[in-house]
Amino acid sequence: MAAGVSRSYDRAADGLRPVAIEPGFVRTATGSALISMGETRVICTASAQDSVPRWRAGRGLGWVTAEYAMLPASTGQRKPRDGARPDGRTVEIQRLIGRSLRGVVDFAALGENSIYLDCDVLQADGGTRTAAITGAYVALALACERLVAAGTIPRSPLTGSVAAISCGIVGGRPLLDLDYPEDSAAEVDANVVMTGDGGLVEVQATAERTPLSRAHLDDLLALAELGIGRLRAVQDEAIAAGRP
Repeated sequence: MAAGVSRSYDRAADGLRPVAIEPGFVRTATGSALISMGETRVICTASAQDSVPRWRAGRGLGWVTAEYAMLPASTGQRKPRDGARPDGRTVEIQRLIGRSLRGVVDFAALGENSIYLDCDVLQADGGTRTAAITGAYVALALACERLVAAGTIPRSPLTGSVAAISCGIVGGRPLLDLDYPEDSAAEVDANVVMTGDGGLVEVQATAERTPLSRAHLDDLLALAELGIGRLRAVQDEAIAAGRP
């Protein structure tokens, strides 16, 4: 992308696509949210169970895990459903989502309860894994509030917030929140997961054509921090609107 070439939604280099998070999208889930970032849309649900995996039982600690899937029509050309053995990309993403959310959970406060986060991509236009993390946090926060309201746990086990955003180098320019055309043309593609207090949970950066310089990495992290700050405000509004 050459300098001066416009981005989707006429965004600047540090601009996000239009973001919306609709809380309580799935009535039967303990917590849920529909997140839209431009044309990318992901349903995130949090389902609570009053048990933990057998390997964790008897320790007084809870568990949070995640699953991720792209619906068949999410990419235009039909994507076959994952069978009993998800493909490598799916496994990588759901592990990333799980790690990201576990980073802000006090498992002792959760007690021997599990929360399963399911992230299903309705429509994909880049940044599905980062949108899933951002939306899953809202679903998790709402689920925790419902568990507290029901007396299942005495207090919220959340120790902070977490959100994620993509960024990259496209045509030599650091850009925030890549859509699919930008992502597919990027010389460097990165996903950044960050807590509300600025701690880095995970940074995934891949140089496709030219090595990533330290200066460009610093530029991308600065862009990500800016974008995640904006996402955190949207998360807070959604959680407030979805409280039981």
